[in-house]
Amino acid sequence: MNPTISLIERRISANIFDTSHILTDAEIAQLVRFAVCAPTAYNLQNWRFIAVRSPEAKERLRSLSYGQAKVSDAAVTFIICGVLPDHATLTERLRPSIEAGFMPADMASGWQEGARAQYADPQNARDEAVRSATLGAATLIYAAEALGLASGPMTGFDTESVTQEFGLAPDEMPVLLLAVGRAAPGNWPQKPRRPIAEVLEIS
Repeated sequence: MNPTISLIERRISANIFDTSHILTDAEIAQLVRFAVCAPTAYNLQNWRFIAVRSPEAKERLRSLSYGQAKVSDAAVTFIICGVLPDHATLTERLRPSIEAGFMPADMASGWQEGARAQYADPQNARDEAVRSATLGAATLIYAAEALGLASGPMTGFDTESVTQEFGLAPDEMPVLLLAVGRAAPGNWPQKPRRPIAEVLEIS
């Protein structure tokens, strides 16, 4: 079987982690390097990853996450933040594509104007921040699996308190937490999925 398909089919949402396992700065950076290969609208790259690794920081985060043990048991728990899109950032973020010669400068200008108009609506801006963070998180999940690590995404946390405690900027929001580390015995296998006929419509 194709190894990528095998990875998708074997992935689980882990709740039980090996508390002795650690991840180095380089290993954490590698996970995020893969995560930011995820797509974002206009190449905004409007996300931030806070890697909560020290015992003290993990306990602070766990207390804001209704005591979920995996927050502190995993080697690292990421706070995956969506950033409200700012069209002005596109000058810098699209420059490498222009310099590489595959994006015309006038196209980049058009993208910038399109982003300005689209995200003038606060709801559209918030939705895009959530989408970008979610795509980044999903890519990180599969990168972790490919590296022999388990992950457990969670949304059970006090959003306002996490924002304050971990110093998020006014244009950032914590979209989800993602515990990553070595799985310990006792995790469930991947839970059965609904039949494809219930979720797929081809028109």
